[in-house]
Amino acid sequence: MIVPELSIRTAEPGDDEVLGALDRAAWSTLHAVLPAPTPPYEPFFDARHLPGDYLLAVGGGAVVGYIRIVPPTPLAATAHVRQIQGLVVAESARGRGVARALLRAAMDRARADGAVRMTLRVLGHNAPARALYVSEGFAVEGVLPGEMFLGGAYVDDILMGRALDPR
Repeated sequence: MIVPELSIRTAEPGDDEVLGALDRAAWSTLHAVLPAPTPPYEPFFDARHLPGDYLLAVGGGAVVGYIRIVPPTPLAATAHVRQIQGLVVAESARGRGVARALLRAAMDRARADGAVRMTLRVLGHNAPARALYVSEGFAVEGVLPGEMFLGGAYVDDILMGRALDPR
């Protein structure tokens, strides 16, 4: 089921506080590689995390999710690639098609920017995210066994990617 009246838009500087709050509320050991945030909180946007890098899902008049898509490196050799570096959905909107809508919008944006490939990294124990990515055409392209040490355990870092066929 899709969230009623779901729309996708690019973030704006004024979205900083709502995105920071969403990010903190959604923090989980399932996907986080950084410790749980504690006050005082840093601004959500900074020199490396610009509003234009984010697509927001808005449903029922509220931001219910975001996805961050950026070039994987500053090198000209990877200019044809976009990488997902964050996908968050509010607990109240999970299981309702928000993540899938954001993922599809990100691929459309990447195609419009001339990208022909999309990549991402996901923690090995994050089965729900991995299943979503596979259902949208992503394949495992590499595994970094025990790459992360989180919560006292070694966790695999899974590299996934897909071609962006023209639409």
